[in-house]
Amino acid sequence: MAIKVVVGSQWGDEGKAKIVDYLTEEADIVVRFQGGANAGHTVVIGKEKFVFHLIPTGIIHPDKICIIGNGVVLDPAVLLDEKENLAGKGIRVEGRLLISENSHLVMPYHKLLDQVKEESKTGEKIGTTRRGIGPCYTDKAARMGIRAADLLDEELFRGKLTQNIQEKNEVFTKIYGREAIDGEKIFSEYREFGEMLRPFIADTSVFLDQAVKQGRSVLFEGAQGTLLDMDHGTYPFVTSSNTVAGGACAGSGIGPTQIDEVIGVTKAYTSRVGNGPFPTELKDTTGEKIREVGQEYGATTGRPRRCGWFDAIAVRLANRVNGLTSLAVTRLDVLDSFATINICTAYRYKGNTIEDMPADSKVLSQCEPVYETWDGWMCATPEARSMRQLPDAARAYLERIAELTQTKISIVSVGPSREQTIEL
Repeated sequence: MAIKVVVGSQWGDEGKAKIVDYLTEEADIVVRFQGGANAGHTVVIGKEKFVFHLIPTGIIHPDKICIIGNGVVLDPAVLLDEKENLAGKGIRVEGRLLISENSHLVMPYHKLLDQVKEESKTGEKIGTTRRGIGPCYTDKAARMGIRAADLLDEELFRGKLTQNIQEKNEVFTKIYGREAIDGEKIFSEYREFGEMLRPFIADTSVFLDQAVKQGRSVLFEGAQGTLLDMDHGTYPFVTSSNTVAGGACAGSGIGPTQIDEVIGVTKAYTSRVGNGPFPTELKDTTGEKIREVGQEYGATTGRPRRCGWFDAIAVRLANRVNGLTSLAVTRLDVLDSFATINICTAYRYKGNTIEDMPADSKVLSQCEPVYETWDGWMCATPEARSMRQLPDAARAYLERIAELTQTKISIVSVGPSREQTIEL
């Protein structure tokens, strides 16, 4: 039995889905524990590409149970669309997918609020995906959210929805000058969703507890990345949930003493979607080359990602707040054609050297990276299946990453497919 948590060690988009897919071979159960449909997890199997937003990537494996935990904010329309898309590819989720009865639901008014709030900002915008994630978590914290279990009680659901519609329409009409939304239409739509989701809704905390006691292996799949964590990320340019390993416990209903390993996924360089500080960002032809070679475009929004050199300060923070037991380094092959490669080892701020990421985003935005320059390997790595088959310069680069981040490396990915994986 093994209980493993996979988290992003940067600003998301690190390739967690591929690592989860690879590790699922040894798991019995795969759990999503936070975030919502703002996540975009891509897995390539042969010539087939799968993009997931809510359903755990482990669903591709026919003998695995997948759970959407209570920490996830669930958009029923997106979930059912994913379910149908999978069915079209011959993958059935019936009997293999469970949804926590305590997971909160993303409602149409959450998406509209996300849109109008972002559009109304006069300063620098957050860069939200406008999927309603933040407003849904806001309602959850305000104790007025609607949960999956509420869909199964029509009277309870109508009462909660009516209260929410009244309050949201006050906001839409009086603050934003928008038309009022139709509560009855939402009620009818979500009542149908409830009937379709009824077979999947369960007490998943009890299910997981029993599974662990039976000696079954569980793999927790995080969304976004450590630097987008609500408490430990580059606030306010963060997501609305706790993306760190501790969120796996709160977002699924198991205790921290159950966890055996925490694997942090990091690219061999760095990328970010949306606004916010990014010390190693390259706003030149080198950054453009990384983007084009790595096809760095968001799986959820299609937006081009900002790209830059590897930031050891950022990943060392991820090690600290997650308690990483190892790193999985992805996208090493993207750097195959670079004659020189930089690693950020510190920041310089107002003449001083900083070796830990400052919590103040304004300060971080003014930090300049201090680089070490390494020779590139200038040869293809996608066919490598062991560390010995990697070029000497690539191995040296990886060893330096492990040293600077104070985390051993357990997996190296040299391409999108399962086979292009080196396990140390």
